[in-house]
Amino acid sequence: MSVTRRHAFGGAFDVPAGYVNTPSIGIPPVTVADTVAAADDRWRAGADDPPDFTAAVDASRASFARLVGVPADRIAVGATVAGLLTPVAAGLPDGARVLTATGEFTSVTFPFAAQAHRGVTVDAVPVAELASAVDGHDLVAVSVVQSADGTVADLAALRAATVDAGIPVALDVTQAAGWLPLELDWADWIVGAGYKWLLSPRGAAWLAVHPRALERGRPVGANWYAGEDPWDSVYGLPLRLASGARRYDASPAWLAFTGAAAGLEYLASLDAGAVYAHCTGLADTLRDELGLPPAGSAIVALDTDVPSERIARAGVRGSIRAGRLRMGFHLYNTREDVDLAVAALR
Repeated sequence: MSVTRRHAFGGAFDVPAGYVNTPSIGIPPVTVADTVAAADDRWRAGADDPPDFTAAVDASRASFARLVGVPADRIAVGATVAGLLTPVAAGLPDGARVLTATGEFTSVTFPFAAQAHRGVTVDAVPVAELASAVDGHDLVAVSVVQSADGTVADLAALRAATVDAGIPVALDVTQAAGWLPLELDWADWIVGAGYKWLLSPRGAAWLAVHPRALERGRPVGANWYAGEDPWDSVYGLPLRLASGARRYDASPAWLAFTGAAAGLEYLASLDAGAVYAHCTGLADTLRDELGLPPAGSAIVALDTDVPSERIARAGVRGSIRAGRLRMGFHLYNTREDVDLAVAALR
């Protein structure tokens, strides 16, 4: 694939035509990539001290909070979705029942399934049936948008059902934040990784903790960075963690958060409705060209007999997930990418 510079939403992107693989790896704006390259140059020259990265980490907290619709003081940082959900799972009572979606991404389910030695069980139902299945469960843990096929959860129905039943909810926004407008201040836990739709380096992730859920988790990854003042908690006992959500912090990967601070600030500055219309518009145009109904998702998953090698030769780069061809449309995609995909599949 030859890389061309595209301009969209006030940003420049070096992206190959036919790149529809954002659900696997997002392509950063040029300015974000340059920010990471500059940080790498400073690292090479020994120009930074550890506290120099605090501003980038905290800026990423604020921007992630804006993208999911919560206050910035609710945000903890980490590296992966599974790592940030582990304290949630560890805090469940023995014998707890967790509800999730059938075929859910395992970074959401494995932290809870790994608590089986304490009698914790995980029940799975089709994502469309989540709201009707919440009774008798101690937590609902689900992705806002399913990784395998782009199905968008009915959050309004889930909110109504769980609020009525008093059941906490953990939402993974990894395949949603960045293209889907979100107002999730009602959720107990919100987790997301940055290297897909949030256009950040891998190694940056965030966890929003509602105040009512603050004491429900168990900080099993307690470390120096989770202290109220991290630079006062680098040596010696006793355990002294932050009073708020930062008690769940993991020590951040500096270069990843340097890029994430720039990427998330850019995304949080955009008109969320315009981004949604662009991304879902391209995805639904592809669906229409293939005789499929609109879905209102930026992700399209297709059953196809066309060999993946032929699709790649046609200049289309997607992924095979759960036996289907998965494609995703983000800021930098255009009608050219839709046309290439249609030609490859026909």
